[in-house]
Amino acid sequence: MKPQKSILITGCSTGIGFFTAQHLQKLGYQVFASARKADDVEHLKQLGLNALQLDLNDSLSIKNALIKILDQTQGKLFALFNNGAYGLAGAVEDLSRDAMRAQFETNLFGTMELTNLVLPVMRKQGYGRIIQNSSVLGFAAMPYRGAYNCSKFALEGISDTLRQELNDTDIHVSLIEPGPIVSDFRKNALKAFNNYIDKENSQHKEQYESMLERLEKEGPAAPFTLGPEAVCEKVIHAMEAKRPRARYYVTKPTYIMGYLKRILSSRMMDKFLIKAGGGGKR
Repeated sequence: MKPQKSILITGCSTGIGFFTAQHLQKLGYQVFASARKADDVEHLKQLGLNALQLDLNDSLSIKNALIKILDQTQGKLFALFNNGAYGLAGAVEDLSRDAMRAQFETNLFGTMELTNLVLPVMRKQGYGRIIQNSSVLGFAAMPYRGAYNCSKFALEGISDTLRQELNDTDIHVSLIEPGPIVSDFRKNALKAFNNYIDKENSQHKEQYESMLERLEKEGPAAPFTLGPEAVCEKVIHAMEAKRPRARYYVTKPTYIMGYLKRILSSRMMDKFLIKAGGGGKR
């Protein structure tokens, strides 16, 4: 009997991680679904998932979670899907050091700390898949998304470097670049905005009003929004393909952005992104 392929997924409380964990388990994978909050872990367990607590802002939490997983897999792990992240909206000039630090702790530092703990395991077993959930905003910057933009740009840069450094191994690194996906992303971004941005005393107060309308809107707020299954499909390919791709685009906006970035000048691309990102005057 062929052994199950094991995968650790971060950020499984809602959205992409939540769907992917359940779907991969149904397909027969040995899934370890992690979440930051104890209540979310309990909910995942009630759904029949092998769930555990993992807070990307806490080094001890990361180490303890991996120890528990390896204890159940005889010290092996086939794949890591780094999905846990959140978005912080706000103009660059309104971003404090604390706000930027918090964004990077989750979206980059915790992710890479976990990855660096997993890599010796994969080197020892001789194979593995590192799958990074990036964003269309990891290669196309939009106004009022500076903290999230640069955290994902950084994730893409370090993932490209890691892929090159692992070129002589059977450990593959893939970036998934979704556009708009049905999730709680906007709801969580709204919480972060209210926590870190002083809207009333900002030069960008007027633009924030329209931005907040989008964040507070129920249901899809952008055209061509897809469900989390679209990302899950790419995760499966990155796990199963003999030669997984370096990058996987998801949703029409991602394909469009990728094409336009290749053919437009920076000036023209800026005009397009400012309009698409709601960066102009109301």
